[in-house]
Amino acid sequence: MRFLDVKTDYAFKRVFGAQESVPILISFLNAVLEYEDEHRIESLKIIDPYQAPKLAGMKDTFVDVKAKLFNKKNIIIEMQVVHSKNIEQRILYNAAKQYANQLQRGEDYHLLNPVIALTLVDFTLFDEIESYLSRFQLIEKETLVKYTDDVELVFIELPKFTKTEPELLTIEDKWLYFIKHAADLSAIPQSLNEPCIVDAFSRINEAALTPDELELQQKRHAFIQIQRTGLELAEEKGEARGIGIGIEMGIEKGREEGREEGELKAKQEIAQGMLSKKLDIDLIVQLTGLTLEQVSALRSW
Repeated sequence: MRFLDVKTDYAFKRVFGAQESVPILISFLNAVLEYEDEHRIESLKIIDPYQAPKLAGMKDTFVDVKAKLFNKKNIIIEMQVVHSKNIEQRILYNAAKQYANQLQRGEDYHLLNPVIALTLVDFTLFDEIESYLSRFQLIEKETLVKYTDDVELVFIELPKFTKTEPELLTIEDKWLYFIKHAADLSAIPQSLNEPCIVDAFSRINEAALTPDELELQQKRHAFIQIQRTGLELAEEKGEARGIGIGIEMGIEKGREEGREEGELKAKQEIAQGMLSKKLDIDLIVQLTGLTLEQVSALRSW
């Protein structure tokens, strides 16, 4: 068996955002948010359920799933694979917008319900925090008295989760291992033999997908790899974080002189790597922003 990479948007939303994914999402949220006993989630409604995505307009490297618990709490679950600029501000903005948009004109503030923004990132976001799980709320600076728990930001940094299969003890361990390593597995490990996790594996089993669905996943995976490679090259050359290969991420740092030449060289290096993997030339043009002539010329390098 082969499984999709859960960290890509297509697979993530297929697992956690489909209408039939409700039991899977409940198990996952109870595990990572540590909801037990009277706080345990028993039911929820997925907002805007998963639909098969289209290739056109692949501008984002994150995906979110929104759910409303039946205690009226709102949850935004996001998977982010590229350390894009202003990610922390964007997550806070989205949570605040979700909170504020609950009220219609003239409605009273007591109708507002709490919002939890749960964000999984496939990179290190907080260098100063050792734990892979961090929670943020509004508190008084000196006494740490909580102002309100109406908006809570929860982050899971997957690189900091380093447990191996024999070390998986809790359901939280098992879910995070599933998300981080599913694409590397050829069978469901015995340690992950939990009903909801087995069901999640079935939703990303490549054998159950159509050729069109597989192609969509492969193209999304290639797109994300391009963004990552572009960012790494930009960092190495001192030009920018977020060089924006094929998307409008822009160049914020580095010297003005020689910047365009550096961006072109980064695109060419990425395109060469894609050519070596025999990816479709039209897809390379679409994702890198190079012209057909520029990509064709690379074949003779």
